[in-house]
Amino acid sequence: MKKNTDHKYAQELDSQDPLAEYRNRFYIDDPDLLYLDGNSLGRLPQATIPHLMDVVENQWGKNLIRGWNQGWFEKPIQLGSKLAKLIGAEPDEVLVCDTTSVNLFKLTAAALQYQGDRSILLSDEFNFPSDLYIFQGVIELLGNRHRLHLLQSEDSITIGEELIQDEINEDTALVALTQVAFKSAFMYQMEEVTRLTHQAGGLVLWDLSHSVGVVPLKLTEWGVDLAVGCTYKYLNGGPGAPAFLYVRKELQNQLKTPIWGWFADQSPFEFNLEFRPAEGINRFQISTPHILSMAGIEPALDILLEVGIDTLREKSLQQTEYLIYLAQEWLIPHGFQIGSPLDGTRRGSHVSLRHPEAYRICRAMIDPTPGEATIRVIPDFRTPDNIRLGIAPLYTTFSDIHRALFRIKTILEVGSYLEYSKQQLKVT
Repeated sequence: MKKNTDHKYAQELDSQDPLAEYRNRFYIDDPDLLYLDGNSLGRLPQATIPHLMDVVENQWGKNLIRGWNQGWFEKPIQLGSKLAKLIGAEPDEVLVCDTTSVNLFKLTAAALQYQGDRSILLSDEFNFPSDLYIFQGVIELLGNRHRLHLLQSEDSITIGEELIQDEINEDTALVALTQVAFKSAFMYQMEEVTRLTHQAGGLVLWDLSHSVGVVPLKLTEWGVDLAVGCTYKYLNGGPGAPAFLYVRKELQNQLKTPIWGWFADQSPFEFNLEFRPAEGINRFQISTPHILSMAGIEPALDILLEVGIDTLREKSLQQTEYLIYLAQEWLIPHGFQIGSPLDGTRRGSHVSLRHPEAYRICRAMIDPTPGEATIRVIPDFRTPDNIRLGIAPLYTTFSDIHRALFRIKTILEVGSYLEYSKQQLKVT
């Protein structure tokens, strides 16, 4: 069937979707709530509910502290080895622990200290602000011996690898970038950037928060040094689920973590008064693993591994291309601009749509006035004018995309967004 804007076309695509059955593995209680924010918080897998109940009632309730010798102690490594399969890493190169920011702090400080007199930390203006805050804080803690340099985009959507090549030199200590930009969804060619960085003697650190679970990665093969990421977006680990870190095996015993925590010691339960860093990836732990929070990660990881990352990426590309097509047909005439790369090889799994009234349009999508619409769409808003629509291939349907874009078109035609305040809520 030739591509068109008819809803029947979306339904035909859904009928041909080899992943259609996986939507039923997620908790969906309202078919008229179109959820396109899985790039911020993934849906709840059905299997997570009984799994969490088992952890609470049996592992904690019945086993009590004995749970530490029945799998809890090894949980950061066990989950890390499973997650490693999704990012192309070795089982002993990934650790699930702490938050993305804490892990970023640990690896940034370790890398800058390891690099000696090199003084430049290279990042870009697309990076998530909290990443930049962490870099700024580390630089101050290390005595302001380093300087943060940010690459600038010419079009507010992309940054070419040639610009990175021009900026990297013998003084570059660390190149620290987010692979998929949180606003535009622009995606770096990780292998090429890593190669360019190594040519100049620098280390590279990637934030994978917007790529893990939807973009094929080969960290070990590509020689990536360091990486961090969260588990509550496309990995569906739940709100505030622990993050992960990756350290290339050859670097693990050479780097010195800035936080000398209890579980980072060689033998935590010998209670030595002098810290002795553990061998390998364990030295990047800090303290007691968050067992209840970690419990939400595993069921979703199992689903992702069952499907396979290449299959997920194929559907993601089909759906983002379909979304962009509808936006071009329906929304561009109403003043919208596409804020993401049109080239799928340079785009993650969300699409940014830009409009001067993006915030109020978002409010109209989420909370329609009584009687105005029964369909609600949950996207998110990113300043100054971005509506982000996240595609989670495991549960997003083509019909979801069609209905959501048609809803935006209707909001614009009716002008209902004009009834909403420009005053922004704390969480957008």
